[in-house]
Amino acid sequence: MAIEVFNRYENKYLLDHDAYLRFYSDLLDYMELDDYNKLHEFYSISNLYFDTPHDSLIRTSLSKPKYKEKLRLRAYGVPNGDAKVYLEMKKKVFGLVNKRRTGLKLNEAYEFVRTGIEPAFQPYMNKQVIEEIKYFLCRYELEPKVYLAYERKAMFSKESRDLRITFDTNIRHRRYDLGLELGDHGELLDPANKWLMEVKAENTIPLWLSRLLSEHGLYRTSFSKYGNEYRKTVRHGNARPTLPTQTALTTQTTKTTPFMERERVLYV
Repeated sequence: MAIEVFNRYENKYLLDHDAYLRFYSDLLDYMELDDYNKLHEFYSISNLYFDTPHDSLIRTSLSKPKYKEKLRLRAYGVPNGDAKVYLEMKKKVFGLVNKRRTGLKLNEAYEFVRTGIEPAFQPYMNKQVIEEIKYFLCRYELEPKVYLAYERKAMFSKESRDLRITFDTNIRHRRYDLGLELGDHGELLDPANKWLMEVKAENTIPLWLSRLLSEHGLYRTSFSKYGNEYRKTVRHGNARPTLPTQTALTTQTTKTTPFMERERVLYV
């Protein structure tokens, strides 16, 4: 069963292709591929990010606050309307990442985000996470903003499943065809197509990994796929896209929102 609620620290690194090959080769002494990657070189991940009409969530995130949050819909490959996808709420508090997600059918997820009305409970759903996302949807008026997809290779430590390293490549984006079922096409986010490596650990990383990172001259960087896509969009002056009529996201339903859109929500 996929993990639906967890806390961890995530550190990111950008590598060119030669650096990826060298580092990956050395990692094999300490880590192993996840079960899917043992049979396939990569698996495809597609995401649909939601934001307010004024991009409040991503603009807040880019201001480097101590707390930030976002909502996305994730699929593995290109789903159809009845496929299982994951609606995820991701938060970051003082560097600690908290991710909470629930399984949904694709059309259920679209309807939930569009109306704020929770779907009839099914065994593949996480009821607690559904309630938390429902509250999130009450606080913000959200709409689909950007599609992001990439190919991933994932590894786990041979000593502990608490340590995971992923390599993402061919990161592409689009602000049209805003439906996961509409294909995985898009423009490369980085023309150099560097590898994005993420080190994900519940606690501190082991000494052997610190040594490898130092030996290979790899240093942490701040890299958000959605954040970099937003910067690129603003830099190029792209207009706000119009949703295609074919996608299930275009049917507009009035959603009751007890709060107006807020630029920032504070927690104590």
